[in-house]
Amino acid sequence: QVQLVESGGGLVQPGGSLRLSCAASGLSFGLYAMGWYRQGPGTQREWVARITNGGRTDYVDSVQGRFTISRDNAKKMVYLQMNSLKLENTTVDYCDADRSWVGRKYEYWGQGTQATVSS
Repeated sequence: QVQLVESGGGLVQPGGSLRLSCAASGLSFGLYAMGWYRQGPGTQREWVARITNGGRTDYVDSVQGRFTISRDNAKKMVYLQMNSLKLENTTVDYCDADRSWVGRKYEYWGQGTQATVSS
């Protein structure tokens, strides 16, 4: 039974910060790449950030320099530090765990946490 539980969403003013957390259980956490996706009003779910099991990170261009993804394998946690938030960052944010190779794929999702950026 794999579970991913997001937390840390809330209400913040433009220019403010939020730190999202994702707690994983039921999987060999260190074998998975972890990521964050988001979905705003009128948008499809889109990829935001990824951190591999080796610690390499990637970001969508629109959050480069503002967001930082990190992980703590001992705690089975992944985080997304979001700074300089904009109105368009009003999204439901989802945690993703992915382990894929040729011929096989394991992927799991959390249920999301709401971030609201408003003045």
